[in-house]
Amino acid sequence: MQSRIRKRVALAGALAGLLATFVGTAGSAQAEDPAAEEGTTVGKVTGFAAKGSVYQLSAGAAKARVSFVDKETFRIELAPDGTFTDPTGKDIVQPQGKPPATRWKEKGDRYELSTGAVTLRAYKSPLRFALYRADGSKVWEETKGLTWTKDSTTQTLDRGAEEQFYGAGMQNGRGNTSHRGQRVEVGVDYNWDDGGHPNSVPFYLSSAGYGVFRNTYAPNTYTFDEPVTAAAKEKRFDAYYFAGDTAKDVIGDYTQLTGKPFLPPLYGLEIGDSDCYLHNANRGERHTLDSLKVADKYLENDLPLGWMLVNDGYGCGYENLAETGTGMKERKAELGMWTEDGLDKLADQVKAGQRVAKLDVAWVGDGYKFALDGCKDAYRGIEDNSDARGFTWAPEAWAGAQRCGVQWSGDQSGSWENIRFQIPTYAGATMSGLAYTTGDVDGIFGGSPKTYVRDLQWKSLLPMTMTMDGWAPSDKQPYVHGEPYTAINRKYQKLHESLLPYLYSYAHEATETGVGAVRPLALEYPEDPKAATDAAKYEFLTGEDLLVAPVYEDTDVRDGIYLPKGTWTDYWTGRTYEGPTTLNGYNAPLDTLPMFVKAGATVPMWPGIRSYKDRDPEDQVAWDVYPQGRSSFTLYEDDGVTREHRDGKSSTQRVEVRAPRQGGGDIRLDVGAAEGSFDGKAEQRPYSFSLHTGDAPSAVRIGGHRLRDLGSAAAYEKAEEGWYYDRDDRAGVIHVKTAPRSTDRPFTLHAEDTSAVGGKVPGAGAGVSAPSGQEIPVGTASTVRFGVTAGTRDATGVRLALDLPEGWRAEPLKDLRRIPAGTTAKVDVKVTPPADAESGERTLKVRARYTAAGEDRAVLGAFGVAAVPKPPKGDTWAGDLDWLNDTNGYGPAERDQSNGESAAGDGRPLSLAGKSYEKGIGTHANSDIEVHLGGRCSRFTADVGIDDEIKDYGEVAFSVEADGKVLWTSPKLTGTSDTVPVDLDVTGARHVHLKVTDTDKKKTGDHGDWAAAKFHCA
Repeated sequence: MQSRIRKRVALAGALAGLLATFVGTAGSAQAEDPAAEEGTTVGKVTGFAAKGSVYQLSAGAAKARVSFVDKETFRIELAPDGTFTDPTGKDIVQPQGKPPATRWKEKGDRYELSTGAVTLRAYKSPLRFALYRADGSKVWEETKGLTWTKDSTTQTLDRGAEEQFYGAGMQNGRGNTSHRGQRVEVGVDYNWDDGGHPNSVPFYLSSAGYGVFRNTYAPNTYTFDEPVTAAAKEKRFDAYYFAGDTAKDVIGDYTQLTGKPFLPPLYGLEIGDSDCYLHNANRGERHTLDSLKVADKYLENDLPLGWMLVNDGYGCGYENLAETGTGMKERKAELGMWTEDGLDKLADQVKAGQRVAKLDVAWVGDGYKFALDGCKDAYRGIEDNSDARGFTWAPEAWAGAQRCGVQWSGDQSGSWENIRFQIPTYAGATMSGLAYTTGDVDGIFGGSPKTYVRDLQWKSLLPMTMTMDGWAPSDKQPYVHGEPYTAINRKYQKLHESLLPYLYSYAHEATETGVGAVRPLALEYPEDPKAATDAAKYEFLTGEDLLVAPVYEDTDVRDGIYLPKGTWTDYWTGRTYEGPTTLNGYNAPLDTLPMFVKAGATVPMWPGIRSYKDRDPEDQVAWDVYPQGRSSFTLYEDDGVTREHRDGKSSTQRVEVRAPRQGGGDIRLDVGAAEGSFDGKAEQRPYSFSLHTGDAPSAVRIGGHRLRDLGSAAAYEKAEEGWYYDRDDRAGVIHVKTAPRSTDRPFTLHAEDTSAVGGKVPGAGAGVSAPSGQEIPVGTASTVRFGVTAGTRDATGVRLALDLPEGWRAEPLKDLRRIPAGTTAKVDVKVTPPADAESGERTLKVRARYTAAGEDRAVLGAFGVAAVPKPPKGDTWAGDLDWLNDTNGYGPAERDQSNGESAAGDGRPLSLAGKSYEKGIGTHANSDIEVHLGGRCSRFTADVGIDDEIKDYGEVAFSVEADGKVLWTSPKLTGTSDTVPVDLDVTGARHVHLKVTDTDKKKTGDHGDWAAAKFHCA
């Protein structure tokens, strides 16, 4: 225990030192709102001068300067004392091209400074700015002149009636919906929980068609009220303004100024793993080469792995580095390193095989400048000593860091709450030009098998992510919790791998546009009034086509899924929905991430791979197509690892789709030639296409050649070329494959007499649903209910089949003659789990085959059922029950012992206020022990407190919850508090949670004991 406490204290001290460094350099991160202070407002114009595209205005001793960068971008500076300064120098703003041609004229009360696109008005008395477009429409206007105090400057702008605001970098818990009406801080705070703002960026954008970048290292405060105030903690004003027609245009202009996002290597888009391997106090004596044993575990479990960090930066060194790097490559992974105490050793490390740099420690120094320099230097260090691309990770970055690294949201704890607030965080960061943002899977503290699965699911739809081990009760690799969790994690990580060509194409797009792949709905649907609101807060888009709505509660249903305008297809079932609409009661068992595909999507994929290195250049490219109207996608390819793409060595291949807007008709795909060249480009390759139509075609042709209808999945698998229609696959999919074809020649695929996505009769498809919270005691036959709902046409001749987990049994299902249009047939079936089944959620799948609108159809639905222990039959110690959940803050929760270290059974005898207890539960906050009582018990008794081994520190609160209702909460308890007796009525409770919560956010010494904890049952 003492080693753990010492390490945590050292880490806390290091972070405190970093915070002091940043505050000493850049001012307080959580400053009082400067706009609220009494200040001096710039006076009337007393002088004006023009020189090319630069204009200077005097207002007494103060001077303002306007410099045009291009026709839509310009800079305003104010020096209250008349002397202009630029603390950022060349750190952030990149060299720009030749300034645009400008003109100016004086108009009575103002000067007008213009390009061909915008006019900046500089009113004379007092000096006040307003921006207009060439067509005369107003973009923004100051309601008062620039204001300053002894240590701050503030701009005050009018707010439009419907104006929405985004940006400010990574804002934990928000950012993908509007900041309107909120105060937003930009500055280091080391708060990595909800409300914190790691990786801040002093940039915001408005739905009125403009953005503002404050060129500074000082903390900023934006208050998006009426009026809007934008303040920085420095006595100088320096801001760049961007006028664009769309938010994407503004992000593009901002990243044109501060640098486009870098293009990561392909292994950087694969999951990474991080741990300390040299003398790990939390995991026992280990050595750097032991990391290869962990990499082997990924291989044994058929799990992707792109790279591994093998030291932790906080005192954990390394040995045998070159041998470790070679071993990683043999396992199709790359070597990564934390920076420890700086970058002095980077060159040698890169020559030994390092390809990833994590920078937590390297940026101890002179505030944000040092942080940004660390990112640039590490990125350049990798490139200067290898042919690889620079690839870094860091928290607490600043504007410009998108050029050289991934922004990571900090040390977080695995929990449902952590999942919830991270969902809006990363899509929101895209609005500030941060193309690659992510967090550790299930945090580095806490966590549980279920929160791990749910967190990994949606993070598999981010471009990149990693796991970090060594701090939680168990390691964080995706195989540590065993089945069924490993299989689910494999499913989603392999989905991520299959989407690499889609994600990589968007990564390349970001280098040109500044817009990352993970996007808020408001970016793609700016005219949708709900996209800016909480209706869309807990979902995001991956690219333009995939909508992801993660599950962030311990439930098997997802409510409040907002689908904007358009046709959306459930990725798993093929069921279509017409937006805008909100889905409630969506069945999302533990293995199902709610995910929808926009009609018109054409998604390139690499199916079946574990690593991008599994592919040869001439392997198949699979296109997943959801035909509707006219659409296209351009696949980008290069060698994936070197920097030769910067010299133009790459290729693109465009696929255009023409289909009916709705209902029946032909589908045509024009597959273009792969234009461009690079080392390793395929000269020929086979293609496959999955056309989501809902109706079989009469024929499929390539050019004038009619392909063979193979008739079955088995025949399709064996054939080199041909097609077949699978009505059981996601409501009906046409599968087509070709023999190898030259990549230099275009070709056309025709599917005749089929339909757009949704079928010839849109809405005729059926759906499967089920109530949430269904439970079955193990070894007991219990009723399970589901429903089949007909679409806009009757479903007739409905034949049902139930797919069960291994060892489970069910009575035969009866067919249904007819389900009238729009109605639901409810089906009850007796299901029996085996007596030795482990507790936990299982997925049941229902397949219904039927006829609707004259066509044979099928629908697949999945829902969750929980296997639970049989309820206790008499008085039972809580520590003797089968726990449904045993989340714990450090190490495993212990039965009949106090909380110990990282292994089960390594605690001490339970002791409270000098009294020893033989029975009970020892935990470490935050903890949650869940038991199933099945309504059989009436009372719960226990003695609670912090174990005597802690003595005089730690602070926690205990609580008991039953079926979602809090029955009792203790006062705050410390190591010196008296023991608190518990005697509660739990009559009728099915599920009871025993929780211990950290109340001082220190998580040190929080050893909470449920001593003599007993349920009194019939």
